[in-house]
Amino acid sequence: MSTSNPIALITGGSRGLGRSTALKLAEHGADILITYHRNRAEAEAVLEQIRAAGHRAAALPLDTTDIAGFEAFAARLREALQQHFGADRFDYLVNNAGFGDDASLAEVTEAQFDRLMNVHLKGVLFLTQRLLPFIADGGRIINISSGLTRFTYPGKAVYAAMKGAVEVLTRYLAKELGPRRIAVNTVAPGAIATDFGGGVVRDNPHVQQAIASVTALGRVGLPEDIGGAIAHLLAPESGWINGERIQITGGMNL
Repeated sequence: MSTSNPIALITGGSRGLGRSTALKLAEHGADILITYHRNRAEAEAVLEQIRAAGHRAAALPLDTTDIAGFEAFAARLREALQQHFGADRFDYLVNNAGFGDDASLAEVTEAQFDRLMNVHLKGVLFLTQRLLPFIADGGRIINISSGLTRFTYPGKAVYAAMKGAVEVLTRYLAKELGPRRIAVNTVAPGAIATDFGGGVVRDNPHVQQAIASVTALGRVGLPEDIGGAIAHLLAPESGWINGERIQITGGMNL
């Protein structure tokens, strides 16, 4: 690990859980590099907040479905690390980028399946593979999963299956990267009030009430609940946590 501020790379860091994670990690002393898909203005707003708090920050465009584009992204990343951070490695990788797409197993199309797989499984695997030379020995990787790999809701089967595969992938990464002292864990959020899935949890009072009724702490989750937990999981004191699935749901569907 670097003796200066650790550097965190968060995919999909311009909004939602990625944005909260970026801001919380900055609060805990990290410099931040985020990726965004299309909305540069959202990414710049995050960078402004981080820089205002006295930390270095940069943003790069990335389409996590474009496996062939990962080589070019790695080249841009190398330049950004040198230009903005004076470094050639980063310390934390948070594989957060994603989207939701509901369909029953009776109706899901191959195109829907492929879109979910390309972002939530294939993209995570091959982006991590390409970035391994940039991750400092003793670093950390967090893969974002979902509470839906433990409890079930209609229409979530394919999304949850991809996240279940990521949880298995996490354990294998932890084993294979052990010689480099890189700890790899999964964070599995419950229902969070963001724009994910069209903002259904954030914007629908009936959905919020239904979720609160099956959650021990009596409310839906907020982005800060997840970003803060990830920041603690990446803290130096948490370095012995490895190969684990940490569910963060406020006690949903216990």
